[in-house]
Amino acid sequence: MALSIDSYVLGPAATNCYVVRADGAASDAIVIDPGTDELELGDLRCAAILITHGDIDHIGGVADLAERTGAPVYGPARDRMPPERMQWLPFRDYTVDVELDGGETLDLAGLSLDVLAIPGHSRDHLAFAVGDALFSGDLLFANSVGRTDIAGGDWHALVESARSLFDTLPPETTVYPGHGPATTLGDERDSNPFLAELRA
Repeated sequence: MALSIDSYVLGPAATNCYVVRADGAASDAIVIDPGTDELELGDLRCAAILITHGDIDHIGGVADLAERTGAPVYGPARDRMPPERMQWLPFRDYTVDVELDGGETLDLAGLSLDVLAIPGHSRDHLAFAVGDALFSGDLLFANSVGRTDIAGGDWHALVESARSLFDTLPPETTVYPGHGPATTLGDERDSNPFLAELRA
């Protein structure tokens, strides 16, 4: 499946927000992790808002975008930062219209997306796989991984989630992470210094 993927770096945490549509599609797109209300879609219609996890820098713009566009919100229902950690960015609460646990297939904006449960950085963290792309949130970065020293973090779960991605998706899959540049599963499997135990 050919994709058109636009990446926007939003907010003080430099969070990646992705606008994804089927290549050649006229207007419908999905938005993944709108971290602030800065995102402007121009002539595109937001068909759905997808959330990988509930960290404030990934969800800060969800309420505004849902209100502006009328798009339904898909994401984990329970995975939110504790209230004391929700104060460093402006935040308006939102409703998850479609609760996801992992294992679902979503047909949105002409795209078929597999929802993957990848706990570790947070308890109910999700990734979205579509075509040869994986939107990994804060589980896997280029040469790094997400933090596990915060509420909901679990190092063993993170490693096992990374293992499941390496075992089930092709190594040439492009990883679009929550922060930093894109990478591939093969590169991270072979050289990510934080996942050396998977190469032992």
